Amino acid sequence: MNQLKKNNQINKVLASLSLVFLLLFTSCDEVVNLDLETAETKIVIDAEILWKKGTDGSQQVIKISKTASYYDPTTPKVSGAKVRIENSNGDIFTFNETEAGQYVCTNFVPVANMEYKLFVDIEGESFTAVEKLITAVPIDKTTQELVPEPDGNFSVEVKIHFTDPAEEVNYYMADFNVDFYRSPQYTLSDDEFSNGNEKTLSFSDEKLQAGKTVNIVYRGVSKNFFDYMNLILEASNSFPISIPPGNIRGNIINTTNPDKFAFGYFRLCEADTVSYLVK
Repeated sequence: MNQLKKNNQINKVLASLSLVFLLLFTSCDEVVNLDLETAETKIVIDAEILWKKGTDGSQQVIKISKTASYYDPTTPKVSGAKVRIENSNGDIFTFNETEAGQYVCTNFVPVANMEYKLFVDIEGESFTAVEKLITAVPIDKTTQELVPEPDGNFSVEVKIHFTDPAEEVNYYMADFNVDFYRSPQYTLSDDEFSNGNEKTLSFSDEKLQAGKTVNIVYRGVSKNFFDYMNLILEASNSFPISIPPGNIRGNIINTTNPDKFAFGYFRLCEADTVSYLVK
């Protein structure tokens, strides 16, 4: 029975692919919009507290939006929310709306390894999440080298180097921002096989040529957020069709109605940054 179900799923995927190829070959000029099912609209809470080294971390931003249909060119912003964060000492940090869907705090106090709790009240529902602020060692250096590609060409690879703390379990994430991609390219790593040694996180691309700038944000993250991002990246990088096993849920809970959870993940990270000019 399981094999039959699997075969049916494969046949459905192949049928979908055949339809896509048919549309591509039979209509080069006409835009074809498929009639896709519209899922239930959900709240999206983008709540990353990023404490950059060399700053006091007092200014932080939380963005709130809603999911939209595939063909919607805009992301619906959510206004009118009440947003605050409390730390384990009982200190309260209020986030005020400065523009549609953007909530800013100017007096946040980041403390390494302290626990913080997020509260968001909107449209008659309350959301909450709890996380600790995870630290990160500084970047020691940034380097580049040429790496071979399968087609025989070479790509520039940019690496950040740092020293993993000994006798600790650590998880890391870096995003590499370049002008030829609309969104950051993310890299995840842990220290399972490199505890206490030098570690590197890297990004390479054939478009990465001399004169291009790579803006890098490297941060320490929690184990739970590391696992969450792994699922996100695996789903987004699937080929030929990305079909996540289900809604990938973060740590944000709807305390009013648990079934109506929000997308997003509340995390607090110490980060180091560097802008590297490719030579």
